[in-house]
Amino acid sequence: MASKAAGKKVPADEQRRIVNEFNQLRQKQRDVAEKTSEMEMELQEHRLVIDSLKDMEGSRKCFRMIGGVLTERTVGDVLPALRKNEEQLLALIERLKRQMEDTGKELTSFREKNNIQFQGTNDDAKPKGDDDDSKSDKSKAGVLVA
Repeated sequence: MASKAAGKKVPADEQRRIVNEFNQLRQKQRDVAEKTSEMEMELQEHRLVIDSLKDMEGSRKCFRMIGGVLTERTVGDVLPALRKNEEQLLALIERLKRQMEDTGKELTSFREKNNIQFQGTNDDAKPKGDDDDSKSDKSKAGVLVA
């Protein structure tokens, strides 16, 4: 496989497989980024409620939505649960960020391994003075992703 990417033209079936695998990795990274963003918004909402409740009496009545059901509680009951949820969200966000970084590294190594190039970008910008023969050899190697 490495010899194919090094200088020989990659067969069309192999190119499709490589592009599909690369696109799956990109989609995985997008999904993790989307989930991270969603969890960060959830964390902000928790912090907003914690900031609102922290100065109130513990016996004061408040309402909390649990699984789509509005329940009546006291501030003293709700605040510790919110703080625990905040800690869990922070831990989850950190795990998601690490997962996103790992997927990014996997994408980069996969891209380098298979010599994937994107349309419209020229990673191997040709210095002035190079002849056209070397350019045609580079265009035969690798996979082009739109």
